[in-house]
Amino acid sequence: MKKTLLAGAALNLVFAGSAFAEMTIGVAGPMTGQYASFGEQLRVGAEQAVEDINAAGGVNGEMLKLSIGDDACDPKQAVAVANSFAGEGVSFVAGHFCSGSSIPASQVYADEQIIEISPASTNPDYTDKRPGDGIFRVCGRDDQQGEVAGAYIAENFPDAKVAIINDKTAYGKGLADQTQKFYEEAGKTPALLESYTAGEKDYTALVTKMKEAGITLVYVGGYHTEAGLMARQMREQGMDTVIMSGDALVTDEYWAITGDAGQGTLMTFSPDPRKSEAAAPVVEKLSAKGQTAEGYVLYTYAAIQAWADAVNTAGSTEYDAVVTALNDGTFDTVIGELSFDDKGDVTLPGYVVYEWKDGAYDYVESGT
Repeated sequence: MKKTLLAGAALNLVFAGSAFAEMTIGVAGPMTGQYASFGEQLRVGAEQAVEDINAAGGVNGEMLKLSIGDDACDPKQAVAVANSFAGEGVSFVAGHFCSGSSIPASQVYADEQIIEISPASTNPDYTDKRPGDGIFRVCGRDDQQGEVAGAYIAENFPDAKVAIINDKTAYGKGLADQTQKFYEEAGKTPALLESYTAGEKDYTALVTKMKEAGITLVYVGGYHTEAGLMARQMREQGMDTVIMSGDALVTDEYWAITGDAGQGTLMTFSPDPRKSEAAAPVVEKLSAKGQTAEGYVLYTYAAIQAWADAVNTAGSTEYDAVVTALNDGTFDTVIGELSFDDKGDVTLPGYVVYEWKDGAYDYVESGT
């Protein structure tokens, strides 16, 4: 009888344990540093996705637990974060943000058989040279973004004196190079090509050089902090030069830096998921918490949705089974119905052009 009671107690513990079973997933990005506003976007999207998935019963009956990794957009720190996730037994990471972080971290994930879906890394090399078949992204690529930007500048500013500048990062230089390529393919020649160092506060010398060259449009391959400072410093020098950049300007912090100097800034970004019917419930929940769905919030949410659906299809978190489910599946997400091609790139509509006006960004025209 005593044995029976003990066996029953042990069985109850097993059931109790399974009722509270958890699996840990990661989200990684610049949670600190000058690009922390983007890390915040990834964190907000991940936390809401985990909350909603758990409320619906979890993944294969297990609750999700979120581990947050701060890479500060630094390649070495990104590798350290990836190794830390591996030590935690994480099977999936939504991240990273900066391409310069995602690319080196992806080698660790491939070696450790951890699936990575980046919400925001746009450098083509991230998937073109991926070290394993468990590396994906739900955002577009710089060659797609550069094609839209280069063609837009050539068509809408045919007589402009154009400067194309970059911050020498994997993201910034890659984006500037692609924009230059497609601008030149449209029969145009940039008046000035320059690079600058990210993280500086004073870009007076570069601004002066553009002013002396009579630049009327500058394309910035880089992030919102430097672009914002340049915008202010150009206006301070009396320049009404049009500023254009990429998806790293999709943060309200850009306007916080520029104020009215940011008026009319152009940028490329994917079609705004906040406008879709599928995203409405999530946008409403975030709004109720005093949070926004700006930038890459919903892309992070969608990355976790796609992975969770693939795990449910596979019936486990076993690497090969989930990779197969991701490769073969079509996923209904907050950014639309998506699937992945044989490189791990997402099949979604391309980029569109936005304009900053009065502290907010909205469409200028549809992309190609």
